[in-house]
Amino acid sequence: MIRCYDDFIKTLLNAGFSMGGGGSDGIFSIIPWGWNEEPPYETPIRWHTEDIETDPWEWRMRVLEERSDIAYAKLFFKKSGYITKEWYPYFLAVRRGGVSFDEAYEDGKVSHFAKRIYDVVCEKGNIDLYNIKVIAGFAKADKSGFDRAITELQMQMFLTICGRHFEFSKTGEPYGWATTVFCTTENFFGESVFEEAAEVSKDEAVAKIKEQILHLNPSAEDKKINKFILG
Repeated sequence: MIRCYDDFIKTLLNAGFSMGGGGSDGIFSIIPWGWNEEPPYETPIRWHTEDIETDPWEWRMRVLEERSDIAYAKLFFKKSGYITKEWYPYFLAVRRGGVSFDEAYEDGKVSHFAKRIYDVVCEKGNIDLYNIKVIAGFAKADKSGFDRAITELQMQMFLTICGRHFEFSKTGEPYGWATTVFCTTENFFGESVFEEAAEVSKDEAVAKIKEQILHLNPSAEDKKINKFILG
């Protein structure tokens, strides 16, 4: 039972991965209820209270700002999710299979919008969503295409979220809404996870992840499992 941030972290490190929002999508979520649902057990956990200890919405950024062993991005069913550093190589082996971005683009597996985004992130390093749009020259009319492309890059594990950016007042106080910051997955975890991924075949990785899913949720259906793993 999750009652605070530390409970969440311990459970996530043990599980290896989880859906990010409320609801398991037929697979697994550490917090299995949404922002507008009552928890199934007695707990102080509530969405959107801005309490860093008991608000799952705050934990998304907290894991990125305080830890180096958990990734958070749109990873499953084009929705948010978490993967620990221990399990990241297995998903890389499935989603990337040792293929570089340029190779994927040449093979037609990545869209032109995605390439424009990726090229900016590679050039600038950690960069927020607003500036990606500006530098890559996206117009308001491109919003839907841009949104699809940024999700595509996360699902294929070329980019990942690495934090958030605030504007600051003259007195040094943050104001307004934070914008999401992205980096390449290579910059986020370093080469070691890619070296580990290279040692695992796609079939081995799929089998390993599937075994863990069924450990976490014995009633998970094959169709859902495959979509969760393959992206």
